[in-house]
Amino acid sequence: MATITELIKADAMRMEILNVVESLKLPDCFVAAGFVRNLVWDYLHGVENSSLNDVDVIFFDRNGRICEASIEQTLVSLLPNVNWQVKNQAIMHLRNGDMPYSNSTDAMAHWPEKETAVGVRISNDGRLEISAPFGEEILFLGTITHNPKREVSIFFNRVESKRWLKTWPQLKVVTC
Repeated sequence: MATITELIKADAMRMEILNVVESLKLPDCFVAAGFVRNLVWDYLHGVENSSLNDVDVIFFDRNGRICEASIEQTLVSLLPNVNWQVKNQAIMHLRNGDMPYSNSTDAMAHWPEKETAVGVRISNDGRLEISAPFGEEILFLGTITHNPKREVSIFFNRVESKRWLKTWPQLKVVTC
């Protein structure tokens, strides 16, 4: 069985995206969600690169000095064919009605499904660094697991609207 790191290293597009994001030197920054999740689910299903609707870049700037829109504009200028979605996780607790998050990994631990809560970045020494509050192995179980920190209706709406079971029909839905 391959690892997340091996799958990403073998994907030239994802490595290019990671290098571009790393060049911005954003604090506590990861490329997350479908960027990692879809790659592993494709691998499990023998699918050749299902499409990415967007590329989620998360970072943690408690002081709010970094503008999400300007980061998106910079990323578009560097890789214009990518639909960038940039979010400062230091303020996302306000939208979600949670206590403040302590870092990007803590923020991911509040996302509606556990398999989405995986991010990757290039570390200072050039290695791929994975952040996964529910563990990396959860992605290889072939499940979509509800995170009890979110309403189950939000979870089911996402499963349906994102059509995950159509793209990856062997996935099993797990609720807590």
